[in-house]
Amino acid sequence: MMNRRTALVAPFAPLALAMLGLPARAEPVPLAALSDYLNSLTTAEADFTQVNADGSRSQGKLYIRRPGRVRFEYAPPDRSLVLAGGGQVAIFDSKSNQPPEQYPLRRTPLNLILAERVDLGRARMVVGHYEADNTTRVVAQDPDYPEYGTIELVFLNNPVTLAQWIITDDLGSRTTVVLDRMVLGGNLPPSLFNIAAEVDRRKTR
Repeated sequence: MMNRRTALVAPFAPLALAMLGLPARAEPVPLAALSDYLNSLTTAEADFTQVNADGSRSQGKLYIRRPGRVRFEYAPPDRSLVLAGGGQVAIFDSKSNQPPEQYPLRRTPLNLILAERVDLGRARMVVGHYEADNTTRVVAQDPDYPEYGTIELVFLNNPVTLAQWIITDDLGSRTTVVLDRMVLGGNLPPSLFNIAAEVDRRKTR
């Protein structure tokens, strides 16, 4: 709730900044425009760098085919792979011969940007929206299952471009994915996101 002091001071803040000779704080890109941008991403490819909670780093190639499909290929010699498709997320551990660990995509914050229709204006979805260092940052959660964690999306402002995201899970562990050299609109076959096909392919190695 806005306290009385904030209510009195806020309307005069731009005038006060101008009188002090300070630049006014830049406005973030509106949520509606960010939703439109995400909905326009039918397919995308990008290099990525992943920074884990313990500070370790890994790199690889990312493929997105909305709705509901994403593929993280980690760079050799790591054979790890994360796939989302058919409503499931599968984690292939390069050090294990066991079947991949699987769980529903809807239980991950990443589901928010892979949804068939992204609406960041949905009630109780966005819990943070601000501008910082010429980027717009949006912190979102599933309004029905906030316990699944949050995803912080970082967009370049001009033109609007998804640059990175930070996922905070239900235990407070943070994983950052930084994107580079994103290419939009490529032809990504559905087989690239087929979990069962990937299981069979790895059996033949």
